[in-house]
Amino acid sequence: MTMKEQLDAIRAPRKTTFAKAALATCGMLILGICLGAFSKWLDDLAFDGTVWWHAPIEALDLGNFFSDFAIWLLLAMLIAVFSASALRAAVNVFAFFAGMCAAYHWYTLQVSGFDPASYMMIWYGLTLASPFLAMVCWYARGNGPVAIILDIGIIAVFSLCCFSMGVLYFDGRGILYTLVFIAAVAALYRNPKQLLISVPAGILLAFLVSPMWPLR
Repeated sequence: MTMKEQLDAIRAPRKTTFAKAALATCGMLILGICLGAFSKWLDDLAFDGTVWWHAPIEALDLGNFFSDFAIWLLLAMLIAVFSASALRAAVNVFAFFAGMCAAYHWYTLQVSGFDPASYMMIWYGLTLASPFLAMVCWYARGNGPVAIILDIGIIAVFSLCCFSMGVLYFDGRGILYTLVFIAAVAALYRNPKQLLISVPAGILLAFLVSPMWPLR
């Protein structure tokens, strides 16, 4: 059995036209640009108690939420798992992150008036790694033991991003992070057996690797 046949046995790609694929990638690029600018706008927003719509943004701490990894990893995973193929997932997620990073960096330079170069290096590094990670996520929604193993790893990452946890403690980080975790699990769901294996195993793995987790 060739490597392609082995990969197709995990998850086979859907057929799509070049025009639809190009349109999807352009859409992901535009989405990334819009959300990157929106994220920096939230960072710079000066809250005013007399403005009614400022209250929910402040209460939910949306500025910090959109500066954290969890929501961006979720959006990237959703783009990946619902792409037509592993290759399309790689291209679409890279376009999304490239647009987001470019817009955030440009907004900070032109509107906020400073250069966040050292901070942006983290996100540019993630952008470069995103095609490979997108392909991993795409196959995680496939079938068989390889897909289950990938599920477990992804759920472990989301557990660490969405909850405060260590070997001897566990705490929530707020309703938005809990919803991100639920959405990630739902996006990977295929059947009850997969859910009953991957979620407990992923959370257990998160506890085990939490002392070494760098994104705190």
